[in-house]
Amino acid sequence: MDDPRIEDLRRRKAHLYQGGGAKRIAKQHAAGKRTARERLGQLYDPDTFQETHPFMSHRCTDFGMQGKDLPGEGVITGYGLVDGRPIYAVSQDFTVAGGAVGEATARKISDLQDDAMKTGDPIIFINDSGGARIQEGVGSLAGYGDIFNRNILASGVVPQISVISGPCAGGAAYSPALTDFIIQVRHEGQMYITGPSVIKQVTGEDVTAEQLGGVESHSHYSGVVHFVAESGGEGLQIAKRLLSFLPSNNTDDPPFYEDQHDDMVGPDEPMNAMIPQSSRAAYDMHEVINRVIDRADFMEVQMHFAPNLIVGFGRIEGSTVGIVANNPMQKAGVLDIDSSVKGARFIRFCNAFNIPLVTLVDVPGFMPGVQQEYGGIIRHGAKMLFAYGAATVPKITIVVRKAYGGAYLAMCARSMGADRVAAWPTAEIAVMGGEGAVNVLYRREIADADDPEAKRAELMEEYSEKFSNPYVAAAQGMVDDVIEPAETRAYIALSLELLKSKRAVRPEKKHGLIPL
Repeated sequence: MDDPRIEDLRRRKAHLYQGGGAKRIAKQHAAGKRTARERLGQLYDPDTFQETHPFMSHRCTDFGMQGKDLPGEGVITGYGLVDGRPIYAVSQDFTVAGGAVGEATARKISDLQDDAMKTGDPIIFINDSGGARIQEGVGSLAGYGDIFNRNILASGVVPQISVISGPCAGGAAYSPALTDFIIQVRHEGQMYITGPSVIKQVTGEDVTAEQLGGVESHSHYSGVVHFVAESGGEGLQIAKRLLSFLPSNNTDDPPFYEDQHDDMVGPDEPMNAMIPQSSRAAYDMHEVINRVIDRADFMEVQMHFAPNLIVGFGRIEGSTVGIVANNPMQKAGVLDIDSSVKGARFIRFCNAFNIPLVTLVDVPGFMPGVQQEYGGIIRHGAKMLFAYGAATVPKITIVVRKAYGGAYLAMCARSMGADRVAAWPTAEIAVMGGEGAVNVLYRREIADADDPEAKRAELMEEYSEKFSNPYVAAAQGMVDDVIEPAETRAYIALSLELLKSKRAVRPEKKHGLIPL
């Protein structure tokens, strides 16, 4: 016969494992959502998860809370193995008081964050909560502050990934916002600071929760969300795939896949025909990226937000690289406010976690316009310059086609600290495009000509002959070499190998002041 104390332990744990009870679990399932424990079961390798503080309990005695049983305090915390790697996780339990965060809930999460920092392992936050536990008042508020502060302390030390699998309202939205990547589940997850009812009262606007804080609003317009999942299970798979590109902490190198190291890196002849003859014709930069990286395995970040700039992770010879590339299919690849912020954030993440940067340039300039100027394109565009200039990881730039003016500098030109710069024969490196340059340089000559349009065309052709090629820049040392497109993958692969021992000495300071 078992010791009664062991029987008591088993009974207590069985109660905890039931969360809010059978009815609330059924309600969660009826909404198409998994429970907190089921989500962890999808995330972790079998039989590797160890829970922390399962018996933690609140001490609130107000508003009917005295003696109220809240199993696990509405959150499950712990650690285990994900694809063989140690990973910490927080999974909010909506079946227990709507997953509301109280003082004890916050302490469970904060303790886990501390543990992850001690061991140097990533953290995954699975959010499904109604927000602060109002009954606990300032105790709940202080608890959120403890979580936010640890999000900030962990920033740039261990990767932090948030999966939005339910409501994430009010101050609760700021913890995900402080993490590195946000994955939102369509129709299940919503994020907003003030909900539809409050907005109706204050502004008179009618909006649904999905319209206000669903995946469309945050993946296309606000840029808050980095990845969209069609189900909770897919959201966790995205998190696992993302982790496969990332190191466990800022002192580690990213995972190395030895089986990809010997993949072909010789000439890729089809690349020589990828760029159209006309410099005005569009093409899909994704095709270039897929031929440069290993096995076309590209994980694009913020695919739907500011699509004129492509950012994401790939591998070259088995090692992770961060890709930044203009996309001529969207706004001709121009840099605007949103793409500048998107690019700067991604660059800074890669630099923090020792991920080399490969930049593919086809940029006609910064976006002109009154709204862009009023919106602060100068300040936001400077973020790209700052991010590249401050990055100390290996930086390799390939000029594919247009590289005009300050926008080229913002795409990591040699003078912005690129370690290697190669150009394709199709590259056009100049202060501005031919038409704009001729209108500035030869305005009077054009105006005085018998046939101004013919004169403009003649001067544009002359300008293009001089600058619509990479050789002037190469002659001045702005470009290390002009290569065939077919040689691009081999050029990058060898450069990355040689730059593994790169050391960059910077002035001692707390931190630079990026133009936020």
